[in-house]
Amino acid sequence: MKIALMDSGTGLLAAAAAVRRLRPDADLVLSANPDSLPWGPRSRDEVTALALDVARAAAAHRPDALIVACNTASVHALPALRAALEPTVPVIGTVPAIKPAAAGGGPVAIWATPATTGSPYQRDLIERFASGVAVTGVPCPGLADAVEAADDAAIDAAIAAAAHITPRDVRAVVLGCTHYELVAERIRAALQQPGAPRLVLHGSAEAVAAQALRRIGAEPAPSAAPTGTVTVILGGRPAALPAMALAYDEGRLLNADVIHDVGAAASASGAA
Repeated sequence: MKIALMDSGTGLLAAAAAVRRLRPDADLVLSANPDSLPWGPRSRDEVTALALDVARAAAAHRPDALIVACNTASVHALPALRAALEPTVPVIGTVPAIKPAAAGGGPVAIWATPATTGSPYQRDLIERFASGVAVTGVPCPGLADAVEAADDAAIDAAIAAAAHITPRDVRAVVLGCTHYELVAERIRAALQQPGAPRLVLHGSAEAVAAQALRRIGAEPAPSAAPTGTVTVILGGRPAALPAMALAYDEGRLLNADVIHDVGAAASASGAA
């Protein structure tokens, strides 16, 4: 079994780690293009072109499925990705977990990039899945970039700024960017009110990992032998996992399985 994941950068780590936990025997292909960051402020056409390049680099390794582990790419490029790769490679997009968050009652906050907050896409999800629930969109300028750079000071500053404009009575927070899941506990610490019930954070990693298995007819097997490998592709070329990824538990988990002989990885996959 081989599952590929794509993103602009390290935002794919959370979903990749979720797949690894569900299927330790699955081979993973991680495809990104950090040199093109950030994708959030780019136009739909630009994001689509970048996403197609990253996806095709992953598809060259002949995965059984591709997870688009990026909210921005899912919003702008999912139809184009599916048109290019399916039915040969099933493509699974990432949707902010607004539905499960709203199901628990409000108030709910949605932390997302400034481009996503207030967008027609997010408004539609709120109207469809959170009607009658108090929902606040919280823009988080700079947070994804800080996470990508593993810049602790910048992460703390961006989280503090977003926490300052988040209603104090929220019961659940939707992490509307895959990068945010890498610092979920830091977000919880900034928002948790003394004496209040434990704040519920809703990410997408577990859901997309489970959906990828369903799409290929596989079952979770967390006790399977840990034989899966990890192949990293950056800018279309085999590479090592970026040093910044090792700042996160998810990156360290995956790094143990990375094929570090990148030349051998390219030869084995048939990739250029």
